[in-house]
Amino acid sequence: MQSTQLSLAPIRWRKLIPLAFITYSLAYLDRANYGFGAASGLAEDLNITPGISSLLGALFFLGYFFFQVPGGIYAEKRSAKKLIFWSLILWGILATATGMVHDVKFLAVIRFLLGVAESVVMPAMLVFLSHWFTKKERSKANTFLFLGNPITVLWMSVISGYLVDAFGWRGMFIIEGVPAIIWAAIWWFIFVDRPVDAKWLTAQEKVDIEKALAEEQTNIKEIKNYAEAFRSGKVLSLSFIHFFWNIGMYGFIMWLPSILKTASGLGIVATGWLSAAPYLLAVPLMLTASWYSDKFLNRKIIVLLFLSLGAVCFIGSFTIGASNFWLSYILLMIAGGAMYTPYGPFFAAIPEMISRNVMAGAMAFIVSFGALGSFVGSWIVGYLNGLTGGPGASYIFMGGSLILAVLLTFITPFNSKVPNGSGKLNNLLAK
Repeated sequence: MQSTQLSLAPIRWRKLIPLAFITYSLAYLDRANYGFGAASGLAEDLNITPGISSLLGALFFLGYFFFQVPGGIYAEKRSAKKLIFWSLILWGILATATGMVHDVKFLAVIRFLLGVAESVVMPAMLVFLSHWFTKKERSKANTFLFLGNPITVLWMSVISGYLVDAFGWRGMFIIEGVPAIIWAAIWWFIFVDRPVDAKWLTAQEKVDIEKALAEEQTNIKEIKNYAEAFRSGKVLSLSFIHFFWNIGMYGFIMWLPSILKTASGLGIVATGWLSAAPYLLAVPLMLTASWYSDKFLNRKIIVLLFLSLGAVCFIGSFTIGASNFWLSYILLMIAGGAMYTPYGPFFAAIPEMISRNVMAGAMAFIVSFGALGSFVGSWIVGYLNGLTGGPGASYIFMGGSLILAVLLTFITPFNSKVPNGSGKLNNLLAK
């Protein structure tokens, strides 16, 4: 009966998912375009060394790290609507200001503050989706949120190449910062935090959704407070998985244009097209993985499979290296697509493992470790590229980090239920 009732509210998907997708997409645009600026004259114009350039790219994630947990808790206890509204305005202004700086010190401040402004978005959106979508829907809902990542970088990689070619790196930052400010006004008028606030749901639909979400918590052991949650073995394991995973992910995102431009010798527009391919591959992989994850409720096997594929392809790309650029590029493309794929299932597992009274803080804590990994990855990869004059050392660093994420995933219980007949391997991996 419950699933029939919930099926009467398909409007949730039409009303909420585009909101989540566009908001996260704009956040991703304004954090990932730094790689294009770095590859197209920013460093030369501001007299920035390779080491300082990598630190500037990484400073975003240091600011991003510090405010994840307060943002997640505020979204749970107060309102994601107000939090993200002000965040959109602030990061739009800062992103636009990036194109106006003439001093590296101001650029460092802007990069850090941009991270602070955007830090609340991911935990707030994950908490928001957990208020609206049930266990059988959550991986797909999360995946539509995270699709804002590869789809944005996909079109950004192409558009940014043309914008840089036409207006320079300054024009690119200014033009790409404005949409966030415009979107803030739209967000304010159409966003609703919880089912009870939605005028477009019937009273019965509101009750059905809240009842289904409450029933999911009945078999989860309650954790007393946030301090206990942050010390929990499960939360710490998931945090370190996300940390090592994001070292590979954001080292890849931030420095792919520079790596490809150096390795291929092509111009910035061609580099933009080459940089888009991993994100194009990620879209069907993410949708397929989320379907499997929600149908069989086995989150862990998806995370294991695709993180392993990403690590193997990174190492293979390094091994082939300059001897065959195109084969090396194909492996790098697969590595990028594979790394994106498990995000929906990974974050769908968290509300199934952690009680709702501390879930928002725990989710944000796990996200914050990913931000710390993003800082390390984007900084060290840029530093290694500048130090060695090529991408080989950074490939090893990113691939090794993914291997550590795979090993941690293998030993971490996800506690996803696996239907009878799914096979011994699936049952083993899910435990």
